[in-house]
Amino acid sequence: MNQWFDLDALARIGLGERQRRQLLAGVAQPDARPMRVVEVQRDHWRLHDGRQTHRAACAPLLAAELQAQHEALAVGDWVLARPDGDAGWRIGWRLLPQGQITRRSTAGRAADDRPGWRRQVLVSNVDLALLVMGLDGDYNPRRLERYLALVRMAGVAPLLLLSKADTLAPPALAARLDAARALLPAGVPVLALDLRQPAAAAALAPWLAPGCTAVLLGSSGAGKSTLANTLLAAADGDPASPRRTGAVRAGDDRGRHTTTVRTLLPLPGGACLIDTPGLRALRLDLPQPEALAEAFGDVAALAAQCRFRDCRHGDEPGCAVRAALSPQRLAHYHRLLGQAGCDAAQARGSAAARTPERAQREARQAERARLQQRQRDSRQRRRLLARGERWPPAGGG
Repeated sequence: MNQWFDLDALARIGLGERQRRQLLAGVAQPDARPMRVVEVQRDHWRLHDGRQTHRAACAPLLAAELQAQHEALAVGDWVLARPDGDAGWRIGWRLLPQGQITRRSTAGRAADDRPGWRRQVLVSNVDLALLVMGLDGDYNPRRLERYLALVRMAGVAPLLLLSKADTLAPPALAARLDAARALLPAGVPVLALDLRQPAAAAALAPWLAPGCTAVLLGSSGAGKSTLANTLLAAADGDPASPRRTGAVRAGDDRGRHTTTVRTLLPLPGGACLIDTPGLRALRLDLPQPEALAEAFGDVAALAAQCRFRDCRHGDEPGCAVRAALSPQRLAHYHRLLGQAGCDAAQARGSAAARTPERAQREARQAERARLQQRQRDSRQRRRLLARGERWPPAGGG
């Protein structure tokens, strides 16, 4: 399959060694081309092949398979797409993702159709999460704890960015940095920056190496799109397509949604950046409630010192977790643990409610999707042969 794609071009949009191995293993269709999802819209996807972007639709069979797995195509995914005549491209396969960040949501493009809080894939194949919080009314220790748990469960390295550093006097800035470091696990870096200045790009350069994919996470108005513009302009001082930004609201420093979709942006230095809208709500996607203790690293470490092996870190005597954690952090941990228990119970109830009739209906839908895919392939083959072109096609841009 090497003749159909350029590894060097794909490396410029973040192709990693794992995806490279999957591609070199080959695929069933020789005309399928590897691309990366750079934007998700309601009715289509934007793909990048390392040189340019393309509009694409998702094959019904792939959509059905992903839904059955409680998955969905997300920005950052690597896919294989085929030419679909005048309609553009059709996504037929998705490479196995890593560094996939998910949450529970009641809105958006959810990965399953269960009622209530559903699993939603935010981004895929991410190496670094830039957690952006403003040094104004946006700063919230409990929200920071949720962001840290979100990315740690995904196996993604966090970096805390405290924006609007120019708004605080040096003593207040130093105190805020000390408070933030007290919440961070060992080894997690924290930077306080004015994200409008070129110095911000220079400070982040050691983490944004070629091939790295970073995602911006934070609330609206924290400065995510401002930082994206600064990084895009790092090469020549003028971003080619600047991201929209907006002022925060007076009184509570809350921002408005100027970024409305997640977008992957290739950076001048060879890294990729995913800009995201502000998250109005952040409910963790915990497959098992026990995973929360691992996300709260200090809880997992201290639990081994509790007097009782099944300690719930509540009223039990000899609880090392309760003795070490602040009341606010422990209360937040118990609150998230309660949410995780509710979500796990809901998932079990949804699985039990799956009737044989529904299973048969889903099987019929999958078979119908396969038939439609074969019919599209046949129509494309006839069109190409009628124009005197080869089959399978060599692919094109």
